[in-house]
Amino acid sequence: MIKSMTGFGREELLENDRKISVEIKAVNHRYLDLNIRMPKKLAPLESHVRSVCKEYMERGKVDIYIGYEDYSDADSTLKYNDALASEYLGYLHEISEKHNLEFDVRASTIARLPDVFVLEDKNVDEDELWQMLEKPVRGAASKFAESRAKEGENLKNDLCGKLDTMKAFVEEIEARSPQIIEEYKASLREKVEDLLADHAVDESRIAAEVTIYADKICVDEELVRLKSHIDAMRKELEKGGAIGRKLDFIAQEMNREANTILSKATDLAVSDAGIELKTNIEKVREQVQNVE
Repeated sequence: MIKSMTGFGREELLENDRKISVEIKAVNHRYLDLNIRMPKKLAPLESHVRSVCKEYMERGKVDIYIGYEDYSDADSTLKYNDALASEYLGYLHEISEKHNLEFDVRASTIARLPDVFVLEDKNVDEDELWQMLEKPVRGAASKFAESRAKEGENLKNDLCGKLDTMKAFVEEIEARSPQIIEEYKASLREKVEDLLADHAVDESRIAAEVTIYADKICVDEELVRLKSHIDAMRKELEKGGAIGRKLDFIAQEMNREANTILSKATDLAVSDAGIELKTNIEKVREQVQNVE
């Protein structure tokens, strides 16, 4: 089974008046790049989140969004800063005396001043919080992997179809190559006979010219390697796993052979087949960028 590098997964958990939502999505990337966004309260658990996610993915730029909501009153506490309140009160009294103002400060006035009352989060048990967080993280990662696998199957079918098309063009060039030699030989003989008129044709000379021409346009080695690359890519697709980089390398080798074939082509049919071959290879190269 192969996997696409694009995917999406979402999971939500509501437990003990606390709600955690996890959303994972990804795009193509050469390596695994995890970008995790979570509330400050969950920050100590980031390494745990990374470890779990790495069990489900090997490549891709992956964005992980974690939301946390607490509907209970037991998760925070109100703190009163008596020293700061006294300091505020002292300065207000000093201002009143210095500027001959009425000292009309009420308790509510002090309470509204910054940091006199602060709402603080209570210390939470990280192990307990992780037990709750792990469930939606694994759930979202599992759905994410499933979506990648589903898209990967579509990629595999598409790539196999393109490999079939490429093999057909390779066979077309392979079948056409001997005909080109025979046509060249016939054309050369005809030209020589026209030039020599009644004189005898030097068969050895024609054979030598045909041999030189055949060697110049010969693409047998390129065709053999291309068929080997097509078979190798098909085997990798059947084997599955994280094969994106290997497929990309094979596609580059295919492209190199197709370029050589086109550079040697002197026949319109071979040129047309070579262009179609190269076009399909480019499509394959584009598609394998999406394979994990």
